[in-house]
Amino acid sequence: MERNCDTSIQFSGLKSGTYDFKFRLNDSFFSDYKNEKILGGDIIFDVRLEKTERVMMFFFSFEGEVRTTCDRCLGEMQWPVEGEETLCVKFGDNQESDDEDIVFLPENAFKMDLAQWMYEYVAVQMPIQTIHPADENGNPTCDPEMLSYLSDSETDATQAEPTTDPRWDALLKLKE
Repeated sequence: MERNCDTSIQFSGLKSGTYDFKFRLNDSFFSDYKNEKILGGDIIFDVRLEKTERVMMFFFSFEGEVRTTCDRCLGEMQWPVEGEETLCVKFGDNQESDDEDIVFLPENAFKMDLAQWMYEYVAVQMPIQTIHPADENGNPTCDPEMLSYLSDSETDATQAEPTTDPRWDALLKLKE
């Protein structure tokens, strides 16, 4: 897949040691992924690479905001995300690991694209339900027009008289 944001690190010319990289993920990065929850964002990733001859350790630290939709009023909102993750990369052919934080690369690999891991680290930070935060008085900050529709439908539901199945009414009389 052609990426709008370069998140690759070419490690073939790097000697053993520690290297720091900085990536900025923006709306064009998130447009490559089809996710209803993450519409876009602006996130800074600081990546520290500790490289040895046979192993590379990537230490990710990120902070920023993603654009998402409020699950209550369907309005667009910003959601803060931040976190730290670690990824271990080992060299070897045809090896698999049960640990999701360990990746194997072929011996002849010379660069690695970190986009998928960065995206997943951000996606995992998203809560199951995103709702506009309340103001200092505890009142919702959602779209007032949408909240009025929601309160009208809740009122209609509570005002409706409960109906019972007449077949059960006979059984209820037996209980008395």
